[in-house]
Amino acid sequence: KLATLLTECLADTMLLTLKSQVFHWNVVGPIFLELHRLTEEHYKDMFDAADEIAERVRALGNLVPLNAHRMARASILGEELSLRTTEEMLEQLITDHEAVVRNMRNTAHECEDLGDMVTHDLLVRRMAFHEKAIWMFRAIAAS
Repeated sequence: KLATLLTECLADTMLLTLKSQVFHWNVVGPIFLELHRLTEEHYKDMFDAADEIAERVRALGNLVPLNAHRMARASILGEELSLRTTEEMLEQLITDHEAVVRNMRNTAHECEDLGDMVTHDLLVRRMAFHEKAIWMFRAIAAS
């Protein structure tokens, strides 16, 4: 059960990594440089985090999804279907990071219930990253 829940967290991380990179490439306007740099920092961090999460899924005895289609289906996040304005990108990133935190928090509670403190610790560290990202994006959006 826990490996399945953690696979969702992995899929969320992978989809948000890709979304952050696509936004990084497509952002325009007065906050271009700030958002371009921040999304690059974020997608690089999340790519490394995905490796750590995937290795934990394997340590728990499950395989990770074998292709992008299965990964996207396992995620709670929606895929991007059209180009967004910079403001819409910011709002979508905030919404997605919030959803990832909620999913990770629910999974972390399951970890506590099952006594898996290793996975719990991993998720707590990742939630701290996502909560900081939310704060940063909200600060940028407010300007």
